[in-house]
Amino acid sequence: MSRVLEGQDWLTADATRAVMGALAAAGGADCARFVGGCVRNAVLGAPIDDVDIATVLTPEAVVRALKAAGLKSVPTGMEHGTVTAISERQPFEITTLRRDVSTDGRRATVAFTDDWAEDAARRDFRLNALYADSDGVILDPTGAGYDDALAGRIVFVGEPEQRIEEDYLRILRFYRFFAWYGRGAPDAAAVAACAALVEGVERLSAERVSKEVLKLLAAPDPRLAVRLMQDAGVLGRILPPSNSVTLFEAMVGVSPDPVLRLSALLPADVETVRASANRLRLSNAQKDRLIAAARAPLDPDMNDAQARAVIWREGRQAFEDRVRRAWAAGGEAARMQAFLALAADWTPPKLPVGGRDLARMGLKPGPETGRVLKAFEDGWIADDFPDHGHEARLKALIASPA
Repeated sequence: MSRVLEGQDWLTADATRAVMGALAAAGGADCARFVGGCVRNAVLGAPIDDVDIATVLTPEAVVRALKAAGLKSVPTGMEHGTVTAISERQPFEITTLRRDVSTDGRRATVAFTDDWAEDAARRDFRLNALYADSDGVILDPTGAGYDDALAGRIVFVGEPEQRIEEDYLRILRFYRFFAWYGRGAPDAAAVAACAALVEGVERLSAERVSKEVLKLLAAPDPRLAVRLMQDAGVLGRILPPSNSVTLFEAMVGVSPDPVLRLSALLPADVETVRASANRLRLSNAQKDRLIAAARAPLDPDMNDAQARAVIWREGRQAFEDRVRRAWAAGGEAARMQAFLALAADWTPPKLPVGGRDLARMGLKPGPETGRVLKAFEDGWIADDFPDHGHEARLKALIASPA
């Protein structure tokens, strides 16, 4: 009995039809199939982010086929068989069927093939080795991918050790896919293989590791996956030691933000956090958030004026991150929610005076200008940002030099 994807707008969209039609015109009706995440998520009724296509056509033939159909092509990875088609401003990644010739755990040398089973055999998990033709008819070369998807089983294609040794990133991908799609107990063979080959994680580039970890932490509930990573020794290979994952598990209930969840897996030590962010080559914005969240714990007993002072000095994002970290650490929910509401509703004002105001009052530019402005700022913040009395305050500060 054939299984068919139904009710999938992406499958019947004009942009998709144009790409599949271009490939079919060059290689026949069965020369291209949808593959991987779009098929898996369609089976599960989950959102479709990207539409990937596998084909027996060579990359050069794909480029020619797209050109003949008036579609733009981008040679995103020709040596690995990948061309990106642009149809109605939407990208479609098209990859020629492949088999591995050699691998070193990070990169593979591939040869193109026209054997769908051979292509499926080199993929990571059985639920990712699902294909569908242009009419949505599902093809399952491993014979178990469809059932795995429905059952929430994350099982390697073939021998787990072999798949991992081809690319050690698959260790992290196992935990990521388990976090997003897994249900019940994890596959024992996969768990054992990840633990046995854990040292391979250290051979991966920082960018690949951080990207995979943040995707994992963005899952609705990644707690069990992170526990499995800790038990297998994987967590300790990519992050500095922490006392436990207790704060992280509490943070999952407080915030869906993967950066904030990552902060909860790091020690509350600014220099350790800074070193970890640098090692993972996170963006400056992500690093700044992690460092800010690791500073001294937020005072849960501060009043609203003190809270506004923190927001003004550190920024709304840093304040909210510290509030959520304090909440996860056991802060009173009602008070933490009140802080978050305050941050959302209050717009920090700009400093109402500057050097020109002091110049008009006869103060020459120099160190004294900086002292007066700093003293004004401190007092203005301490008084909860009044919108009047600025000139009198400046005159008093000028009249009382340090």
